[in-house]
Amino acid sequence: MRVLIAPDSFGETLTAVQAAEAMASGWETARPDDVVVLAPQSDGGPGFVDVISATVGGVRSVRVEGPLGRPADARWVLADDTAYVESAQAVGLGLLDGPPTSRSALDAHSRGVGQLIDAAIDAGAARIVVGLGGSCCTDGGRGMIAALGGLDRARRRLAAVELVAATDVENPLLGEHGAARIFGPQKGADPAAVEELEQRNSEWATELDAAGAGPIADLPGAGAAGGLGAALLALGARREPGAAIVAQCTGQARQLESADLVLTGEGKFDHQSLRGKLVTALAAAATRMGVPTVVIAGQVAVDRDTARAAGIVAAFSVTEFAGSVERAMSEAASRLAALTSCVADGWRGASGFTHIGPIHEE
Repeated sequence: MRVLIAPDSFGETLTAVQAAEAMASGWETARPDDVVVLAPQSDGGPGFVDVISATVGGVRSVRVEGPLGRPADARWVLADDTAYVESAQAVGLGLLDGPPTSRSALDAHSRGVGQLIDAAIDAGAARIVVGLGGSCCTDGGRGMIAALGGLDRARRRLAAVELVAATDVENPLLGEHGAARIFGPQKGADPAAVEELEQRNSEWATELDAAGAGPIADLPGAGAAGGLGAALLALGARREPGAAIVAQCTGQARQLESADLVLTGEGKFDHQSLRGKLVTALAAAATRMGVPTVVIAGQVAVDRDTARAAGIVAAFSVTEFAGSVERAMSEAASRLAALTSCVADGWRGASGFTHIGPIHEE
């Protein structure tokens, strides 16, 4: 049997590449005669550069200003005349001193993303794809614009460049579903900090509109990566689903044509996953080709019938298998590999599983 192993990252515990390797190890332990194909995925967030570079190569590195001012070595990819930039390389949560706090949520900025784009322009990129996600800032991309010399200068520098904001996020910049109120708490912001961030972004949106960028705040994707989407849209970017960009780069359609099973996963498989995110987008593509999809996630918060309606045969939780969130995270690779081995052992092809539902480690 040919198994396509195509996970997203597992939050801060495993990159998509690491997750794919752990899942492949587990599957091969139980079914050594199967052909396993690794195809790690990304929706533009953390791991975007790793996934792209695994296919096209061309990795480069540049020192940028991190979200709290300390230098960070950020990687990006140049393939032919296309640059792939990952915002999390410059403003990712992992670049904070520790867990996010209200102070870090208010202080974090996106200057490093502007410096990454600047490096891509200097290298002669005719197309720059900016992967959005996993950021610790909510500055609306103000820092990124400043690092590019201000809005007018940034527009002139990018006039001949095709700019793409790679994100599956559709949230606007402001309001109930905007960057501050929806994503701010995930970045450590308490209610007072959320309101301050909302006010800052409201003022920034007014500046962008006054500068002729057009009404930006309500556009789908403007709230992505703490509002970096808004700044990119103001620079003339178009939004494309990150998962679709990765699928094209990795030849996903060709890989699905020859697969007998797709094994994918992410940190938490929940109802947000069902809104066109990577795992369900992949399952939909596999279903169109008659290939079953199985999900292994850090946590599963979707019932079996809902998962099946999304084209997913079954979903298994590393946390349930390991017995606790702490063990699932501290031993992420080994627990993921062990659970995958159990899943592989129970798989019976077209007839499904000999066991369905929670699997617990003995």
